[in-house]
Amino acid sequence: MMQLPARYDHVGSFLRPKYLLEAREKKAKGEITPAQLREVEDKAIAEIVKFQEGIGLKSITDGEFRRTYFHIDFLEQLGGVKTDIPVTIRKPDGSEELAPPVIRVIDKVRHAKDIQKPDFEYLRSQVSAGHTPKVTIPSPTMLHFRGGRAGISKEAYPELDPTFYDDVAQAYGDELRSLHAAGCRYVQMDDTNLAYLCDEKMRDAARQRGDDPNELPHRYAKFINKVVAQKPQGMLLAMHLCRGNFKSTFAAAGNYEPVAEALLKEMDIDAYFMEYDDDRSGDFRPLRYLPKGKTVVLGLVTTKFGQLESKDVLKRRIDEAAKYAPMEQLALSPQCGFSSTVHGNNIAVEDQRNKLRLVVETAQEVWGG
Repeated sequence: MMQLPARYDHVGSFLRPKYLLEAREKKAKGEITPAQLREVEDKAIAEIVKFQEGIGLKSITDGEFRRTYFHIDFLEQLGGVKTDIPVTIRKPDGSEELAPPVIRVIDKVRHAKDIQKPDFEYLRSQVSAGHTPKVTIPSPTMLHFRGGRAGISKEAYPELDPTFYDDVAQAYGDELRSLHAAGCRYVQMDDTNLAYLCDEKMRDAARQRGDDPNELPHRYAKFINKVVAQKPQGMLLAMHLCRGNFKSTFAAAGNYEPVAEALLKEMDIDAYFMEYDDDRSGDFRPLRYLPKGKTVVLGLVTTKFGQLESKDVLKRRIDEAAKYAPMEQLALSPQCGFSSTVHGNNIAVEDQRNKLRLVVETAQEVWGG
């Protein structure tokens, strides 16, 4: 199993600077070209790399500054996949809710081009020696969970097993190989679906789509393992489990117990970023399934609100987790990114810095420099 660059890490996305959001607006209106937008993105990424290194982080991302959504921008570049951009629904009480984007498989899934390679090459050019550039991509389960069988073309895939899962794994394998060839050694897959399967409402929705929520985690473990089987030698593959993070909201709640065995024991992933920032996540008991050689990164620091956690409470919670999984197989991070979509969480830029400093300092005090 591959080891993480440090005992402290982060999930990847950062609040977009105002000038970048303005440039995106201009590009949307046709006032600047894609190439001009890319120049602005390059500048913002160079700055966010310095920001991360300055805080003391070892794994460095581009902040997902070229993306609108953490998943759609990637998935729609796969051959055979079509996405319908989400709409914001205003609820009777005046609050806003984002209707999730519809992702449909309309043809055979294939790797039509290198998706992240140019972005990685730029990131790598900005990262100093002694740091590890990390690429975040959505989990392949996103192509199944949102729409279930109905979201996947019957013409392209009369049967899902094994052809659909094999084709998706092959496409992901091709993408991982292209990244590896460019020098990438650390990839994180963002997965909302396994965390959603801990929530009774979401489990019920899966039943409505004709899926068995007890069987799905095991099927997804096999699916992920088909991707892992294609992973190039020497690449660290991690998974972040997310319960929803749009504008500081969440979509699911529930203890990890319903998925823990499939997730930790059956999946051949090197590291898991697990959200544990509040009571929604339940207790640490599910960590008892963690086998030797794998790491769980405890997402104890919330990115949803600016209020800073206390170091003592964080240390106490790490000790609690260590009752179920060995201390040397644990690490610390914020629970999610700060901006899973371009809209960003309701948190100030200064809070973003303070939260990350807290993660680095706490981890150094717990596990040593």
